[in-house]
Amino acid sequence: MRQRKLRGRPLDGWLIVDKPPGLTSTDVVNRVRRAFDARKAGHGGTLDPLATGVLPIAFGAATKTVPYVMDGTKLYRFTLRFGEARDTDDADGRVTATTEARPNDEAIRAALPAFRGEIMQLPPVFSAVKVAGERAYDLARAGTPPVLEPRAARVDRFDLVARPDADTAVFEVASGKGVYMRALARDLARACGSLGHVAALRRLRVGPFTEAA
Repeated sequence: MRQRKLRGRPLDGWLIVDKPPGLTSTDVVNRVRRAFDARKAGHGGTLDPLATGVLPIAFGAATKTVPYVMDGTKLYRFTLRFGEARDTDDADGRVTATTEARPNDEAIRAALPAFRGEIMQLPPVFSAVKVAGERAYDLARAGTPPVLEPRAARVDRFDLVARPDADTAVFEVASGKGVYMRALARDLARACGSLGHVAALRRLRVGPFTEAA
């Protein structure tokens, strides 16, 4: 029996990509794999198409260490825009509700402690969570958004770092794996008596990999 020839070069190691907006993490992996003619590649943690920043790409034997990297602490910076709820909980989605309420800095800081530590978080409907074998985002795009259950999440740090204007606030978050920044933004806005979504999102760190890596 003839053995099937493997395609691509047997590369091993990590490449840290600064993901641009508009691409999925899989898009980036596919482009990088083709550029290097790599036999095997995978990424160390999904970023939404809107998001930018640190996307570790593993080649060959390094793909075996992806779970360890994904278990590491992640650092994000995002801009929350108050006044609009969107179906995707970010700027790429459709507006579903609006409000004139805009919290001040004191109200925001007073609400933040409830979102630190071990919390329960309801994932966005447009997420990769599986429901009866289907991805939640596929069901939502088909017009049948699933009912999701809250999940345990770990948030080590959640700080207000800038307030450009009444409509927006900038936060930095350090968290464990599987924490949705879109859900944090949505729920914090509600806790402040408003509505909101992520207008911009950048990942600054994944485990040992940083912007400077």
